[in-house]
Amino acid sequence: MSTVNTMPNPTVENLVIIGSGPAGYTAAIYAGRANLKPVVFEGFEMGGLPGGQLMTTTEVENFPGFPQGITGPELMDNMKAQAQRWGAELYTEDVTSVDLSQRPFIVRSQDREIKTHSIVIATGATAKRLGLPSEHQFWSRGISACAICDGATPIFHGAELAVIGAGDSAAEESIYLTKYGSKVNLLVRSDKMRASKAMQDRVLSNPKIQVHWHTEAVDIFGDGHMEGVKVRNNQTGAESEIHAKGLFYAVGHSPNTALFKGQLELDEVGYIVTKNNSVETSVEGVFASGDVQDHEFRQAITAAGTGCMAAMLAERWLSAKNLITEFHHQSATAVNELAPQPAKKTEAEAEAGFNLQATCHEGGYALRKLFHESDRLIIVKYISPGCGPCHTLKPILNKVVDEFEGKIHFVEIDIDQDRDIAENANIIGTPTIQFFKDKELLKEVKGVKQKSEYRQIIESNL
Repeated sequence: MSTVNTMPNPTVENLVIIGSGPAGYTAAIYAGRANLKPVVFEGFEMGGLPGGQLMTTTEVENFPGFPQGITGPELMDNMKAQAQRWGAELYTEDVTSVDLSQRPFIVRSQDREIKTHSIVIATGATAKRLGLPSEHQFWSRGISACAICDGATPIFHGAELAVIGAGDSAAEESIYLTKYGSKVNLLVRSDKMRASKAMQDRVLSNPKIQVHWHTEAVDIFGDGHMEGVKVRNNQTGAESEIHAKGLFYAVGHSPNTALFKGQLELDEVGYIVTKNNSVETSVEGVFASGDVQDHEFRQAITAAGTGCMAAMLAERWLSAKNLITEFHHQSATAVNELAPQPAKKTEAEAEAGFNLQATCHEGGYALRKLFHESDRLIIVKYISPGCGPCHTLKPILNKVVDEFEGKIHFVEIDIDQDRDIAENANIIGTPTIQFFKDKELLKEVKGVKQKSEYRQIIESNL
């Protein structure tokens, strides 16, 4: 536990970090080791997932220290655990407003208001949409901004798919989707890709990927579910159709800076302007790190570097202003919550381990038994390997399930291991939660929601 020294104002925090990802978590690690006990708002829905864009990345092969590579969610889980080890106080909440007009600054979420002497902004950037005429109609019915989350969906197995983009993200998603699709069409607006040479080589040498140069998407077509993309050659003007059951966007990002408009200097695109080749913003005591201020490099390692800089400069600034309250923290051993993907149980193993009275279950065998024998509300959570949002949802939903121990049945289905079940349930994208009672589907919820929403659904159907 932390012990507090004499402090000038116990109601004011040393440092609040807004955002997570490599920048936010690194800032938290350095600030924690400096005995600042930083408060971190990881985010929840606004601007993406807690953990940032790496939560939707499969293999991270260029982060130093991992010669065999590491998944994005695992890397973020390790960073988060390290920040907690050094005393960071984490809230999985969105910041709804920031007041930089007075000192101490005020940071508000839906659940709390915190005064702080200094702030590190690490809110990152959000994937852009294209605004195609039928985009809204087919969103989550074929269109996705996250191949890692949705690529394993049964409807995409053995099907032609399409990716729009020309950078590293587009290249990575195209390569990843070849695990599931029969062919991947990569739509590139110009005659060359922006991806690194190594990623370009992997794309161009993959027999399952066809690159369409000078090609722009015009619209989507299909009846209920997506059937393909209408495209235009921007050199000739000729329009054609590419048949594909899935379309994945990898067309860049917009900085998450809406909270700071009118309070900090932003550039014409919306990125926070930093000065002196550092991470200082236009307001003294406020620092910006990661993709929210970097529109050139946008790498995990550079984000982590600026997170380190922001924490160190915040500590120096607090010290110079004689505002520091030190918290001496006894560090504990960090625990990585991510476990290796278990092998699918055999039918005999599943049958031997099944207990109708237990609340929590996993796998297709358990779901089939419960569907026919349970008199409780059944909650089915569909996940996929490497799915960042699934990882975010796990502790949120587990807490709710624990509240209803013995009153409900909860089943986790890996759509890659139980493809037939996911296909029969018409699952498109993970995580997806379905609620059943007496063999009837009551409700389906996609993505990550607040605990209160899941709690309300359960209480109204017990």
